[in-house]
Amino acid sequence: MNKFGLIVNEVKKAVSGKDKQIVTSLVALLAGGNILIEDIPGVGKTTMALAFSRALDLDCNRVQFTPDTLPSDITGFVVFNKETGRLAFNKGAVFCNLFLADELNRTSSRTQSALLEAMEEKQVTVEGRSYALEPPFAVIATQNPIGASGTQLLPDSQVDRFMVKISMGYPSINSEIEMLKCRSASNPLDSVKKIVTKAEFCAMQNEVNQVYVGDEVISYIVSLTSATRNSNLITRGASPRASLSLMQMSKSAAYANGYDYVTPKDVQGVFLSTFSHRIILSADAHSRKLTNSQVLTHLLSKVNPPRI
Repeated sequence: MNKFGLIVNEVKKAVSGKDKQIVTSLVALLAGGNILIEDIPGVGKTTMALAFSRALDLDCNRVQFTPDTLPSDITGFVVFNKETGRLAFNKGAVFCNLFLADELNRTSSRTQSALLEAMEEKQVTVEGRSYALEPPFAVIATQNPIGASGTQLLPDSQVDRFMVKISMGYPSINSEIEMLKCRSASNPLDSVKKIVTKAEFCAMQNEVNQVYVGDEVISYIVSLTSATRNSNLITRGASPRASLSLMQMSKSAAYANGYDYVTPKDVQGVFLSTFSHRIILSADAHSRKLTNSQVLTHLLSKVNPPRI
């Protein structure tokens, strides 16, 4: 079994019955992306993020976002040091490898926007000075479903910076029984061991970047993006950033399957998780009670993949 499979199996020790979500998350992390997990409290969102930090040997900081969380809690702040007579920068919680933003949509828009630069440029700017974040760096954010107590919509610009959006969902009866058995004597999270070092994980990310994408596959990716912009079921289609994310996710998916080149099947496998949070449905789609996934699945069937 390759390293990818070993990491997945290790995370599965702490999260039962969510193999698809674990694989998608690992593919996104290898692609250098950020992950948005939307679901009700208590279904394992935080547990999965912490399990990844242990299996990948990543420094992890967690912030429980509340209405009174300040931007400086995330990015850091500058204070006067009496001993040196100079201003000193105190690092915020975002200075780590894996930043877990719990219930991100319960805090103010100002605090939410404090993550924008870190998510896109892997740095933060405080008092006019930029500070680079140590690689690898990724944000795993959780949010409660819109309409839950105390929640508010994330800005579109922030949602677009998440490479994928996933939902955990309720576990099956057998998975929940297994979870209760595992937790009856100890916390299974404590059994998750390091599979790769931080340097090895960075090397895996570099290998993903070297995966070949042919011109035909690139044209296929752009055609899928264009289809979201020309559909009468979609008011706002996917952005060019979505195309880049889909290409990177496809490369990571190919790498996970043991290939050094991308096929249309790799693109199709990550299309929904990469695009579902980036489109806004039209009134026509809402009147038909269609979901984002249903509309995207329809578009995927209409765009012919290249023959390779």
